[in-house]
Amino acid sequence: MSDDDNSPISAREAKQLFAGLKSAPALVLAVSGGPDSVALMWLAARWQRSFSRAPRLLVVTVDHGLRPEAAREAREVKRLAAELGLPHRTLRWRGEKPRTGLPAAAREARYRLLAEAARKAGASHVLTAHTRDDQAETLLMRMLRGSGLAGLSAMARLSMRDGIVLARPLLDVPKSQLIATLRRAKIGFADDPTNRDANFTRPRLRALLPQLAAEGGDARSLARLAGRLARANAAVEVLADGAERFLRLRDRGDASQAPRRSFEASAFALLPEEVRLRLLLRAIDALGHEGPAELGKVETLLAALDRAIATDRPANPRAPANGRAILKQTLAGALISLAGGRIHIAPAPARRSKGG
Repeated sequence: MSDDDNSPISAREAKQLFAGLKSAPALVLAVSGGPDSVALMWLAARWQRSFSRAPRLLVVTVDHGLRPEAAREAREVKRLAAELGLPHRTLRWRGEKPRTGLPAAAREARYRLLAEAARKAGASHVLTAHTRDDQAETLLMRMLRGSGLAGLSAMARLSMRDGIVLARPLLDVPKSQLIATLRRAKIGFADDPTNRDANFTRPRLRALLPQLAAEGGDARSLARLAGRLARANAAVEVLADGAERFLRLRDRGDASQAPRRSFEASAFALLPEEVRLRLLLRAIDALGHEGPAELGKVETLLAALDRAIATDRPANPRAPANGRAILKQTLAGALISLAGGRIHIAPAPARRSKGG
């Protein structure tokens, strides 16, 4: 991409943005009507026309039912899509809306509806218009929430969601460059006032970005940091994969039967702390039945395990775990215990109802 954040995106640069997607059968474009997603639609349509055989494109607008202007904006997206020769669908988030956590709930609903549309259209990918600015804001939000290395990696260019590939081809592109592209093409776009609503965290952080940029923390630098953290996170994931294989080999067929996981405590204790955390997270998320475990709670659990392992030194570390458990905790619907020199993770018994 050009180093000029205010220059329109050329046809050659657009081809690079969508590289790797030419062989897809069909692509869903998530277009709300704002400048980022309208630019995504215009660039994708121009890219598609440059090939004799290219993926089918379907434009999808999700109306969350939160603003009266949303229906009009969806109709405007439909009009522009028709001008570009693209089919369009408007999907609506129906039902009662939560009083708290509205942005997160709306995001989940949007991705669910987009994935459903992709499956119906035979599309392999959903393309969203997240930009470098969005990446910087996401990093800041997760820093403030105390996210770990995986969370601070922010958004990935490609990820899986509900069996569909979620692609963000504009993740390295500044918003200003997309606006410049639309202005040159003389294409209008909507202005969503919720993007400036100080009742929500992201707009408040967005307002701080100019001050951070004056100190050297502009969107480019923050996005670069997210990329470096993603690289480090990928390396740690490889280490965690190797650690799982190492612990499996140590078991030599003595591991507990599914649905359980069991680690030799002394071997587990030798691993780096971050790797131990990830192994616990993986096991708890795989076997628990109350949703993903919170990182802070797993950190507390690991500290308790480390203390318990230090006091549980059986003469034979491979002795069967048939003695009294010296640690037993539940977390996110999983039961974690330490006995006989082994850590066991299994589904926790279902909670009794209050009336039972």
